[in-house]
Amino acid sequence: MIDLRRLEALVAVHRTGSVSAAAAQLHYGQPTISHHLRRLEAETGAVLLQRVGRGVRLTPEGERLARRGEEILGLLARAEAELAAATSLQSGRVRLAAFPSGAATLVPDALALLATRHPGIQLDLVEAEPPEAYELLRAGEVDLALTFAYPDQPEPDQITSVPVVDDPLHLVTSASAAPSEGAVDLGAYAQTGWIAGCERCRRELLSLCADAGFTPAIAFASDDYVAVQSLVASGLGVTVLPGLALRAHQHRDVVRRPLAAHRRVQLSTYGAPPRPAAVDAVAAALTEVAGRPT
Repeated sequence: MIDLRRLEALVAVHRTGSVSAAAAQLHYGQPTISHHLRRLEAETGAVLLQRVGRGVRLTPEGERLARRGEEILGLLARAEAELAAATSLQSGRVRLAAFPSGAATLVPDALALLATRHPGIQLDLVEAEPPEAYELLRAGEVDLALTFAYPDQPEPDQITSVPVVDDPLHLVTSASAAPSEGAVDLGAYAQTGWIAGCERCRRELLSLCADAGFTPAIAFASDDYVAVQSLVASGLGVTVLPGLALRAHQHRDVVRRPLAAHRRVQLSTYGAPPRPAAVDAVAAALTEVAGRPT
């Protein structure tokens, strides 16, 4: 393999026209440049320079190698510049997965913060609930995921998650079915129809109702928090929604009351740190905006 220092010496001679000028350009002694050129000829098995009077000139083989050398050194310089820009946060591309209500609330605020602090970072966003987000992380299709979990949920294999905020859960009813002041008694809604998420997403609702001593009668199911609130507003049932979903959209005809329960909003990655600087910058922005008072 050709030594880059020797290739650099040949390119410098090609550009400047002499060994002494190349030595001055590279801040080497002239004997060092001559040594690099002799070693390069030995490595390649080609005559690269000819003596002409008291100077040298490149042979056709030397010309060809010097031209390719300029391309190689230029690509190397570009790679170093791109890497330096990414590690110094001058640029970088981060692929983020986020669950819908997080994408509608925390992500826009984080993007605004990044635009101020690190305008060179490009964020690509894909909307995904936690199960899909974990698969995207494992497949290398995203670098970071904004996910959520409930207190008794185990961490998925090979996923590392850092909590950023607790998202309180709320009972959401129509005005006519709103509970009185004080602690909410879910048992009072044992005979009421419930609006739930899809079968895999209703685990926490079922757990809360079980703690209250009943199994909810599921009247309708939807993962769209806007549609769920419209069903509730029409008097077709009650539901439990997290605070971020209600921050993103709250129907004017529903009433919410806090429950003594929450979900954990977290930032998830595949494997363990360290992470690229751009990914850390996005994670820091999401953490900061999640901690702001609402």
